[in-house]
Amino acid sequence: MSNRLAQHAPSYYAATRNPSPERPPLQGEHQADVAIIGAGFTGISAGLELAERGYKVAVLEAAKVGWGASGRNGGQIVNGYSRELDVIERRYGRDAARGLGAMALEGGHIIRERVRKYAIDCALVPGGAMTAFTARQMRGLEHAKKTWESYGHTQLELLDRAALPRIVASGRYVGALLDHLGGHMHPLNLVLGQAAAIESLGGTIHENSRVTSVETGTSPSVSTAAGTVRAKFVLVCGNAYLGDLLRAEIGSKIMPVSSQVMATEPLDPAMLQTLLPANACIEDANYFLDYFRRTPDHRLLYGGGTVYGGHDPASIEAKIRPLMLKTFPGLASVKIDYAWSGNFALTLPRIPHVGRISPTVYFSHGDSGHGVTTTHLLGRLLGEAVAGQAERFDVFARLPYFPFPGGRTFRVPLTVLGSWYYRLLDRIG
Repeated sequence: MSNRLAQHAPSYYAATRNPSPERPPLQGEHQADVAIIGAGFTGISAGLELAERGYKVAVLEAAKVGWGASGRNGGQIVNGYSRELDVIERRYGRDAARGLGAMALEGGHIIRERVRKYAIDCALVPGGAMTAFTARQMRGLEHAKKTWESYGHTQLELLDRAALPRIVASGRYVGALLDHLGGHMHPLNLVLGQAAAIESLGGTIHENSRVTSVETGTSPSVSTAAGTVRAKFVLVCGNAYLGDLLRAEIGSKIMPVSSQVMATEPLDPAMLQTLLPANACIEDANYFLDYFRRTPDHRLLYGGGTVYGGHDPASIEAKIRPLMLKTFPGLASVKIDYAWSGNFALTLPRIPHVGRISPTVYFSHGDSGHGVTTTHLLGRLLGEAVAGQAERFDVFARLPYFPFPGGRTFRVPLTVLGSWYYRLLDRIG
């Protein structure tokens, strides 16, 4: 399919997105203070941070704003990273953990701040929970609560089995950790609203403008098939959809992973209220987890599944529907209106891969399944670094990162082999 014909995936989000202008492809020669590759959460968050600081911003997107994971995910505000803060401390030391811990709630704060500031209509709802299947997982949630509290997060509440009906009516779980600073929203409308905010501040966004080359020297530039943007800085924010661009510098340290989501037909509001009475979003404590929530038009949105390498399963509904019915057996006769897939970028240590290719070219990738919040944080840090305030950016950039073993040919089978261990842990709780 030609880039000029690129459209959003056939998701619930695309079907219910807010009106958005057609943004023309890049044509000819242009100048900007900062050129940004990718109009997902990272690129748009960075672009808005910089536009607010008075920089002239040009964002280049291969398809449409929010076309990738930013417009296809579960729409959950899950605070923190894909590895717990105590794991980060054991792996990287106390200073690194304190640095990351001090920023661990900021992504969610940025989302709420921008929704208010720019009046973004994205159905933002507070509250999210992680549910436990076993007593061992419940002890893990108790430990997570204590760890978070040591980093200043005091808005967490443990729920035992008797209290679970406050948030979810399913016999699968023995308890949960409720995060009052979590929440959920329509992610595509969130990124579209921030893109409009960039444009209101004088920035430009070009869709259907796949970047084919990047000049990383002292006078950086990015080029597409039809144009070039010359800038003082370039930010690379393509994540799982970067393709072969800058493959040597970035590609070996991230791997695309596919996750699947579906949305039911509209349900009886009273029934949905019974299933999820607090309207909190839910994810479970397994390594290969399920996640689900209500939508404003009374659907159940349910996701899960993992395909390393970023390929779609033969049938998304066939893969996800059985998971939904394990959680809510009473939905056996419910029709599925939408089923879609999207890729996120995984790193070997499951921590975002952030750094510099040159003094003028910065990148951020590999949020490893916690992208909704971390992309907003890292977009802000990219903006700070461009503005000469790189201290927080360097907390991430100093972390060691390693390529996936096996290179591009064998990284998927080797990762699948390793994943069997975690699947076993899920089975035994």
